[in-house]
Amino acid sequence: MTLAEELAPHYSAFRVSERLLLTGHSHQAWPDVGRDGVLEAWEDAARHVDDKWERAFAKAERVREGFRRLVGDPGGQIALGQNTHELVLRFLSALDLRRRPKLITSDGEFHTLRRQLARLGEEWLDVARLPAEPAETLAERMAAELDDRTSAVLVSAVLFEDARIVPGLAELARACEAAGVELLADAYHALGALPFELPSPAAWVVGGGYKYLQLGEGNCFLRLPPHADTARPVLTGWYAEFEELAVEKTPGAVEYPSGGARFAGSTYDPTSHYRAARVLDFFEEHGLSPDTLRERYLRQTTRLADGLAALGLGVEGDRRPFGGFVAVEVDDAKGLSARLAQAGVLTDSRGRRLRLGPAPYVTDAQLDDALERLGEEL
Repeated sequence: MTLAEELAPHYSAFRVSERLLLTGHSHQAWPDVGRDGVLEAWEDAARHVDDKWERAFAKAERVREGFRRLVGDPGGQIALGQNTHELVLRFLSALDLRRRPKLITSDGEFHTLRRQLARLGEEWLDVARLPAEPAETLAERMAAELDDRTSAVLVSAVLFEDARIVPGLAELARACEAAGVELLADAYHALGALPFELPSPAAWVVGGGYKYLQLGEGNCFLRLPPHADTARPVLTGWYAEFEELAVEKTPGAVEYPSGGARFAGSTYDPTSHYRAARVLDFFEEHGLSPDTLRERYLRQTTRLADGLAALGLGVEGDRRPFGGFVAVEVDDAKGLSARLAQAGVLTDSRGRRLRLGPAPYVTDAQLDDALERLGEEL
């Protein structure tokens, strides 16, 4: 029995055996155990009412531990958030932007960064947006852009439009440390699709579990470097002093705890963490480690690339420089994706790129079926 055949019965609610779901880079199916987590959250709230939080915080810690393993930082400090946008804002609010108003990024970042940094650049920040292509030299070009006005570099480990892996982040991290600049790596399209190597102990890492990790909404994180314990982020919530609420304070004083709580927000819906805790356990029980998943995605994306090439669509056959999906440029990618959906194949598009994302529960036969229907649409 193949891995996909072994896994498929555990995704019965999403009917992965009956549907051609090639949106694994965007929204994977959730294993059935996720529903158990949602029900557990409801039952804890019903049984314990406001005393549920001790149990909810235990689920949150399970989620932190899962992210620690994925970023290769056992014992590291992790701040959780409902989405990466709020976490990026907390990170930006901890920078000395008055003294160093320059941020370096690329034109290949996901909309969370693209939109927010573009808007900040309209006001008073100096945002240097370098071309993401060629990705092979992006880190080197970012390092060359550093100067004494730079506060931070914000860059993806894997580009969201075409799955290209950005090499050289460790070298970029060393250049940032030498210049006194913070490095924020966006690992969203890396985690769950390939092993992620922390660029440096001094690097910040942001990401989440909505895509390859099957955790669903509300499960994002910010990995903090050790020196974050001296940071004073402006945009935090009352959970940042949750443990010290009973301690008498100087009126008007803003105090910070150490660790991940330093970048905490406020009251949230813990259901997402209950669901995520069950899914993280499921991944471990079924041996879905980063190495196993990387091998699986390489096989699947290579099969897709070969099939696309047979259809006359230009796509690179060597998938090792790429993450967990295949992107191919076509005319009217949005329209083609819509026609494929009508034909029973779920994909998505970004600009002129049609994106095809497999998942561990997708069989080779399903990939071949999807390629055949794509050929018919073309």
